[in-house]
Amino acid sequence: MSAATRSRKTVQSSKTPLPVQPFKTRTSFQSSELSRSSADVFAAAADHPVRVTRRDGEALVLMSESADAARISLLELAAQLVAVSTSTEGTLAARMSDRFPWMLALSPADREACADDVLAAARASFATNQPHLAITELTSWRETATAIAAGLGKEPLEWLDESEAVERP
Repeated sequence: MSAATRSRKTVQSSKTPLPVQPFKTRTSFQSSELSRSSADVFAAAADHPVRVTRRDGEALVLMSESADAARISLLELAAQLVAVSTSTEGTLAARMSDRFPWMLALSPADREACADDVLAAARASFATNQPHLAITELTSWRETATAIAAGLGKEPLEWLDESEAVERP
């Protein structure tokens, strides 16, 4: 093979496209990367908790403050739900109303629905490691109870018999 042929094959092979690697989110970094490329580590930690491994000690977890707050809220809810579920007095809705007094603003049927919905969302949160599922459900029901307690929704509705044409803006 001549030098020109070898050179041409080298040029052709360098133009061969590299295989595209699928995007993979990093969940683990070495501690030395915190000093060398801290921006990458912090960007990953802002998105999801990351594990920082160390040669001289136990690995650490770095996460955003909001992720930590969500985790703490979920654990607090878990403690309340465990206390409610281990009691044997009354219905689940009655026991939950004792722990979450804002539920008393709901109708008895809504208290039952709230108890079932919050418990189901908590189970889903624990199973999927997604704290927002349970926290969002609990917050939604609490805001509904607050609105009902404030008297919203008690005013009679006024239905319009005729539709009104509105000019296009």
